[in-house]
Amino acid sequence: MTPILQRQRGAVTIMVAVALLVLLAVAGLVVDSGLAYMVKARLNAAVDSAALAAARAVTDGNTQEAQRASAQTAADQFFAANIPQGYLSSKPTITEKTVTFSAGTVTIDIAAKAPMPVSLMQLLGFTSMNPVATAQTIRRDLDMALVVDRSGSLAVDGSAPTVQKSAISFLNKFNVTQDRVGLISFAAGASIDRAISTDTRGFNRAAMVSAIGSYDFEGGTSSVEGLWNAREQLNLIPLAKRSAMRVIVFFSDGQPTGLGTYQAHANPGLCTKAGSIQSTGSGLWSLTETNSEISDYYCKLRNNPAKTLSAWYNAHNPGNELAKREFRLAGGGPRTVTDDIGSTDMLKKNINAAAYNLAEAVAAKAREEKIFVFTLGLGASLKDSSGYNGENNEAFLKCMANVPEGPSRCYKPAQPVGMYCYAATDADLTPCFSKLASAILRISK
Repeated sequence: MTPILQRQRGAVTIMVAVALLVLLAVAGLVVDSGLAYMVKARLNAAVDSAALAAARAVTDGNTQEAQRASAQTAADQFFAANIPQGYLSSKPTITEKTVTFSAGTVTIDIAAKAPMPVSLMQLLGFTSMNPVATAQTIRRDLDMALVVDRSGSLAVDGSAPTVQKSAISFLNKFNVTQDRVGLISFAAGASIDRAISTDTRGFNRAAMVSAIGSYDFEGGTSSVEGLWNAREQLNLIPLAKRSAMRVIVFFSDGQPTGLGTYQAHANPGLCTKAGSIQSTGSGLWSLTETNSEISDYYCKLRNNPAKTLSAWYNAHNPGNELAKREFRLAGGGPRTVTDDIGSTDMLKKNINAAAYNLAEAVAAKAREEKIFVFTLGLGASLKDSSGYNGENNEAFLKCMANVPEGPSRCYKPAQPVGMYCYAATDADLTPCFSKLASAILRISK
């Protein structure tokens, strides 16, 4: 072999060796980068889940310190559950878990890394790769009015204890130092069990739990009274102090059967107090007492010489029908309501229709004011057609919540779209309340 050929063979050997090194390095880059990409994807998912878990857990505790600790503990638990140690030889670690409280908003920042060794890339001088990930969850402030039905039907069917337990569980999902919450209950009338704070943030969960635990379940179902007071509570907060997220959560087990209104009479002393007209046709019931018709309030509406209903819903400005014309009573829609109460049958028919109309009207007005309405219905009776003129009792709850699956006449996509949850049995109540709470918390993030 000539010296020239020997030199050429030596050059080819060197070129092949260099090419092999390059190919090995490229292969190492592909393999190690692929593994790093998989670790990075898993790390992102773990950080996201940790941030969301922390946002949910930040409601636990009565002080910011306790809430911060609860959020950080939840972040650790969900991070570890989503990316175990040694995943593709990596060592995932949370490097930051900051919980910041500021003017009703909670900001949660989570950061993590997952250093991992390399294989063939060592040929290029690399010893490890270090995928990193970050996530931030911002939980906006919240003003909420919880409205609970305590009508007698819930006691008759034995659902009352479950209603109380589920409502309390629902309250436990909100932040006692950041969220504003008011509690309203209703039967023949409504009561503000805990007024919403119009100045400072937070709410007294223990006092609300005590109030719910002491409910008596008896009387009719004046849904409009519960809704009216819920909207009023939210609107009492000055504009400058209102939260970005405003919500009414309304629970009931059936059709509205009455409404609070003041009936003006020509005869002095006859039915001159505000009360709840029930669709039984019996007369006025107290707005705040639900156990029976109270003699001071009771009267036969048909004893009114004019035998007519008021034109406007005026339960909260009795004696002055012209003071606040906001919700139509006689002449209102979408169900026909006339002012005729000359017979018991006409009274029942008009009050029944007006009870539905007013509940939907107050909910619609609240949504115009950018308030979300969430509704929860309990029991099989909501699925039948025992409502006004054979109406499905579930329809008005869907209408109030402004959900697409509700009646087309009342769906307004430009307004806040809430949620309706149906609880077929008592066992479905707590899951339904939890579903609504989760939806509210998602919207507020």
